[in-house]
Amino acid sequence: MAQQLELFDRWEEAGTYHTQKYGFFSLLVGSARKHQSSHPMVDMPRVLSLIDTSRDTWLSQAEFIKPNRRVVNLARLCLLFVDMDTYRQPWAQGRSPEQLADAVLFFCHEEGIPPPSLIVFSGRGVQAKWLLEGTLPRRALPRWNACQCFLVDRLATLGADPAAKDASRVLRLVDTVNSKSGEICRVIHVEPGPDGHPVRYSFEYLAEILLPLSRQEIEEQRQRRIERRQLKLLDGGRSSNLRGFSGRQLAWDRLEDLRYLVELRGGVVEGERMLHLFWRLNFLLLSGATNSTLMYHEAAALARELDAAWNYRCQELMTLYAKARANESGETVEFQGRKYPPLYTPRNDTLINLFQITDDEQRKLRTLVSRGIAKERDRERHTARRRAAGAMDRKTYESRSLSRQKPWEALGMSRASWYRAGKPMPAVETSPSVLLMAEPGRV
Repeated sequence: MAQQLELFDRWEEAGTYHTQKYGFFSLLVGSARKHQSSHPMVDMPRVLSLIDTSRDTWLSQAEFIKPNRRVVNLARLCLLFVDMDTYRQPWAQGRSPEQLADAVLFFCHEEGIPPPSLIVFSGRGVQAKWLLEGTLPRRALPRWNACQCFLVDRLATLGADPAAKDASRVLRLVDTVNSKSGEICRVIHVEPGPDGHPVRYSFEYLAEILLPLSRQEIEEQRQRRIERRQLKLLDGGRSSNLRGFSGRQLAWDRLEDLRYLVELRGGVVEGERMLHLFWRLNFLLLSGATNSTLMYHEAAALARELDAAWNYRCQELMTLYAKARANESGETVEFQGRKYPPLYTPRNDTLINLFQITDDEQRKLRTLVSRGIAKERDRERHTARRRAAGAMDRKTYESRSLSRQKPWEALGMSRASWYRAGKPMPAVETSPSVLLMAEPGRV
C-alpha cells in the first residue's frame, strides 16, 4: 500500500474525480490573504504542475460552467467528501496520520458506511472521499446535499466540519504544505476496487445506504398524496396533476426554470432584474444548496448572470437574509394549520402571474406550469405509457377495425350495389401466425 500511495501526487489525486474535459475548476492560494483563480478543466494538468507547493493551496471538489465556483454555476458533481478536524478531538491526540485513517475506516465499518475511496491527511485533519462512477448533473444537487449532510452528521464524532459540505467547497491540495502545522498534505489510504484502482461507487447505491429514512419518508409522502387525491375525486373536488417533488428538489427546479425563462426571453429588462434576483436567491436558499453565510456571494453570481454591469443594492436582500437565518435556526411559519419554512413558498399560479409566463413558455419549463399545462403533460405521459404497452392510436385502430369501416368503399362499390352483391367482404392481409391460429388442424 505504501508504494501505491507514493504514486498519488497532486494531479493523480485530483484526476481520480476531475475526469471531464469541459467546464472550470478553482484554486485558492495563500494563508493570511488568499487569492482565488479559476481555470478550464483541460488545463488542469498544466496548472497543477505549476503550483508552488510551499504555499497553502485548496482545490474545488466540483466542476462549474463558468470561471466562478459559486453553486449557481455548478456543472457536475464527482464525489462525496467529509473534511474532519481530527486535531480538535481528544481521542486523536498523539496519533499518526495512518492511525487516523484506521480510525475513520473502523468507524465507517461500525456505522455501516462504505469505506472511503481515498483518505487524505490535510496537515492537521483528514479528508474522506467517496468517488462516484461517472458524474452527477447539477439537477441532482439536492439529493447529493442530503447525502453530504448524512455523512457529516454521522462522522461528527470524528470531527466532521459541518461548514465544509457544500458543492462550492475547496479542500487542501495534495503535495502542498499546511502552513499551520508545516505538514505536507498527502494521501494516506486508498480503498482498492476490483481493478486495483480506488473503488468507485454508484451514487444510487450510496444514496440507498445513506438515506434509508429519507427514502421511506418520500414513499410515505407519495402514498399520502395519492390518498388525498383519491379523497378529492370522491368528493367531486379537483385534483392537481403535478408530479410529486421533495421540497428541496422543487425549489432547485424552480430556480432552474427562472434561469431558463430569461434565456428563452433573450434577457431581462432593467425594471425586472431585482424581481428575478430575489426569487432566484429565495429558491436557492430553500433548496439547501447554500446558506445565509454564503448568500451574498451567490447573489453576486446571480446578479452578474442577469446583467454583468448591474450594481444591485444588497440592502434589498436584507429581508431574505433574515428569513434565511430564521430557516437555519429551525423556525417555522404556520398558515391554515400547516407549518412552512420562513422563506417564501409561493404557488405556481402566483409565480406564473408574477413573471407573466405564457403557455408556450410553460411547455418548455419543468415545474412552473399551470393546471392546464400539467393536465396536458399528464395526458401525454398516459398516452406514451399506453403506446409502450402496445396500444394503438385511434386512427390506426379505426383503419384496421372492419366493424368501423365502410366495406363497400374498400371494394369501390356503392352501398346499394354492395347489398345486392350479397355483402362481399374486402380482402384483409392476414399474417401467417393468424392463419395458423385460425386453422388448428394445419401443421
